[in-house]
Amino acid sequence: MIYQRIACLSTEAVETLYALGAQDAIAGISGFTTRPPEARRDKPKISGFSSSRIERILAVKPDLVIGFSNLQADICRDLAAAGVEVHLFNQRDVAGILRMVQTLAALVDRQEEGRKLVDALQAKVDAARAQAAHWPVRPKVYFEEWNEPLISGIGWVSELIQIAGGEDVFAELAKHPGAKERIIADPMEVVRRAPDIIIGSWCGKKFQPDTLRGRPGWDAIPAVQHGMVSEIKSVDILSPGPSAIDEGLRRVGAVLAHWQERQRRA
Repeated sequence: MIYQRIACLSTEAVETLYALGAQDAIAGISGFTTRPPEARRDKPKISGFSSSRIERILAVKPDLVIGFSNLQADICRDLAAAGVEVHLFNQRDVAGILRMVQTLAALVDRQEEGRKLVDALQAKVDAARAQAAHWPVRPKVYFEEWNEPLISGIGWVSELIQIAGGEDVFAELAKHPGAKERIIADPMEVVRRAPDIIIGSWCGKKFQPDTLRGRPGWDAIPAVQHGMVSEIKSVDILSPGPSAIDEGLRRVGAVLAHWQERQRRA
């Protein structure tokens, strides 16, 4: 069966279907959809992210609903009970993102387009790894996903940092899919781990670097001392779809390349 009316409850499914040229199959989108911008203009918004009203989704008469993660498991269960076919993705790493693209491509009979998109994304990953292989030092990176409480980067973000040539200072937390398991209870632990680079990406709100730099004791962190505190917008890296590689990896790589250049000149 080739699906023709797909309700997308997360932004990366929308982004991927547009990239595959299958946007006509999208019957509705999440209100948190960011890519591409025309999706917000052209497609009806039928859901939030972790909370949705089932009647709004059913109103667009989907033959398939695409969800993501345990946060949408309950609404997917209710949709299945209502007789709707559901596919719940749960990709947490780069390989999972590529599998998601291939699976969506098959669901809309765009296998060749899917292969081309996966190949293009893999080429960017390979190029980033090749560039990082020439660097003499791998900087330590702290990625802050949220500020109250402090939450470190999720799995694919940690992997992107590694691919780009850095070392995630909280890599042991990145294996946890839930934000609660990635809470840094003691802010001084960041100080103790002494990151060379800090990247802020506060999910859904603007990063405030001055607030971060002003935290008690954080003036001892090398990244703060040397002005290596940057923002990557959450829409570019915190959705596990093509943009995490197209934009997120590129931006992480640019930050790390800047640090490497400063080291070379020092």
